[in-house]
Amino acid sequence: MQKSSGIKLKDLSKILEGELSGDGEILITGISGIREAKDGDIAFISHQKYKPELENTKASAVIATKEFKELNKNFIFVDNPYFAFSKVLNYFYKKEYKSHGVDPKAVIGNNAAIGRDVSIYPLAVIGDNVKIGDRVVIYSGVYIGDNSVIGDDSLIYPNVTVREDVIIGKRVILHSGVVIGSDGFGYATDKGKHHKIPQIGGVNIEDDVELGANVTVDRATLGKTIIKRGTKVDNLVQIAHNVMVGEDSIIVAQAGVSGSSEIGKHCVIGGQVGFVDHIKIGDNVMIGAQSGVMSDVAPNQIILGSPAIPHKDWLRAQAVYQKLPEMRKKISDLEKRLAELEMKTK
Repeated sequence: MQKSSGIKLKDLSKILEGELSGDGEILITGISGIREAKDGDIAFISHQKYKPELENTKASAVIATKEFKELNKNFIFVDNPYFAFSKVLNYFYKKEYKSHGVDPKAVIGNNAAIGRDVSIYPLAVIGDNVKIGDRVVIYSGVYIGDNSVIGDDSLIYPNVTVREDVIIGKRVILHSGVVIGSDGFGYATDKGKHHKIPQIGGVNIEDDVELGANVTVDRATLGKTIIKRGTKVDNLVQIAHNVMVGEDSIIVAQAGVSGSSEIGKHCVIGGQVGFVDHIKIGDNVMIGAQSGVMSDVAPNQIILGSPAIPHKDWLRAQAVYQKLPEMRKKISDLEKRLAELEMKTK
């Protein structure tokens, strides 16, 4: 990873397509958090609650929205500071790709097609009839099963398992411990015994998907398990057989998606969310952490709880829940008073 030597604030503003406020000639040599920043650094702020820290920061410049313009700082004003911050990180810390070729200690199967400028490290195992695209990086300990495909510019970190008949798109990132194409959890129970159902389908991971450490994606019983373009999956997520996840969705750590469920595009699934099987989640749905999703969810909803319910209903339910001890006492008092009244009328 190579760090850029520095850039004038006015030039950085052009890269970010932002509005410059302050001294455009100052040299930005680094990037840091608002608290840790020092002279020469640029930081970012995205919420008013951090305003006191902004007033005290030693950063030479700050990426922010125009709501902070009354402060006497060097600013680049943008609509989305967090996204702009990521662009600055990409500018300052560029990874220069250099092909390492195929190491002699890598195992390459029969009829494997290896693209140009690849890096395949020692002890990687590539099965028969595998197709590896251009500029793919495969680290040590990776296993790629027979008949699988890895698209151009994909990055596969150590100890990833890609089983047979799996298709990985372009610019996909698979972090250590990912397992793609393991058998779906399918059994037929007869007379008290569980009999394995052969899992003969595959998995398609489309372009620009990123799977965090120890994510598991099961192969389909029949057909395909599909994660569509641009979706990002956090660590320790389980995606079961025949699941379909739509474009540009986010699934946070420890969520579990049961078999044959369908998640729409632009969805955000919080940590530890669980889904029952064979349900459909519409586009643009947000599901709060630790929710249990038991039924279909229409598009453009925010739900949470277990069982998950609409956000506004959940807030009302929580308000009632907090008052239950007080309500219980009132009901007990009313019962006593009613009993006393009944005794007097006898």
